[in-house]
Amino acid sequence: MRILIVTDAWRPQVNGVVRTLTETIRELQGFGHTVEMITPQSFTTLPCPTYPDIRLSLFPYRKVARMIAAFNPDAIHIATEGPLGLAARRFCRRHDKAFTTAYHTRFPEYIQARTRLPLAISYAWMRRFHNAGSAVMAPTQSIVDDLRARGFRNVVLWSRGVDTGLFTPGPRERLDESQPPRFVYIGRVAVEKNIEAFLRLDLPGSKWVVGDGPLLAKLKKQYPEVHFAGIFPQPELVRFYRAADVFVFPSLTDTFGLVLLEAMACGTPVAAYPVAGPLDVVGDSGAGVLGTDLRQACLQALALDREHVRAVAEGFSWQAAARQFEQHLHPNAHQAELAAAHPDAVQNSR
Repeated sequence: MRILIVTDAWRPQVNGVVRTLTETIRELQGFGHTVEMITPQSFTTLPCPTYPDIRLSLFPYRKVARMIAAFNPDAIHIATEGPLGLAARRFCRRHDKAFTTAYHTRFPEYIQARTRLPLAISYAWMRRFHNAGSAVMAPTQSIVDDLRARGFRNVVLWSRGVDTGLFTPGPRERLDESQPPRFVYIGRVAVEKNIEAFLRLDLPGSKWVVGDGPLLAKLKKQYPEVHFAGIFPQPELVRFYRAADVFVFPSLTDTFGLVLLEAMACGTPVAAYPVAGPLDVVGDSGAGVLGTDLRQACLQALALDREHVRAVAEGFSWQAAARQFEQHLHPNAHQAELAAAHPDAVQNSR
């Protein structure tokens, strides 16, 4: 099958959307599919306000239309609600093409955190965007249920995985001269991550923040006792996950939290709030402690068995997640029927 994925989030961005798409594409190609992408790399862009590393494509419709027509996909997936996603949605609606979408990010909550825009307004826009598709893929059952309750139609589960070959238990080297226990956060340093809920905690040992984002400079000044390590490529994150005694995840708005699985795959227990994402990934598995008192959760997580934490992470597979994605795709009917009846003719026509 020829699969087109349209995304406003792509390299060199480092985030869960990019990582999810990268792993999914790799698995889909392994299944024998041909995957093409439309990303900001092919367009003139400008930096997104408050997120300069996110690039917004300018006036992309005509080029997006040409790229879709040239590839002639059997299935179209729109991963994001940005300019490229809007252009692809417009093309599909105009040309009666089936497409699926994904709900990767709680944009209404992110927008509210920055602008105080009421959730009802942004969720109404998001419903309009996603309900035009054949299915909207959400990463956890909690998010599926929430979207359905908010009036989203055809919401299906598309879970996530972890590379258990890269993220593994191993030598737990010291992080500089910091004192144990070491409580570590890895991710974007931004308001929607609720990171100050972690930084304000009175905890023994030391706190580490690994990542970059718009709040980094401010938080460095505000919390001089915290170790801010900066941003690292994914393979180099392993040493931070291993060195951590507890991985702290203070976010209240993430839809999944791939970093939870990465930490767990390295044997590091999680401390988080009992919200969507941690509830689905960690739950009552014994791989972490969830509680409204984040400090208490951090302290209790210190006692968890790291071998058991790793075993829980091994239950998540990118291959299984990609199979879910594949099954949710809605190939355009006339292409699917033609391919089934005359595979050689379809191949030759391309």
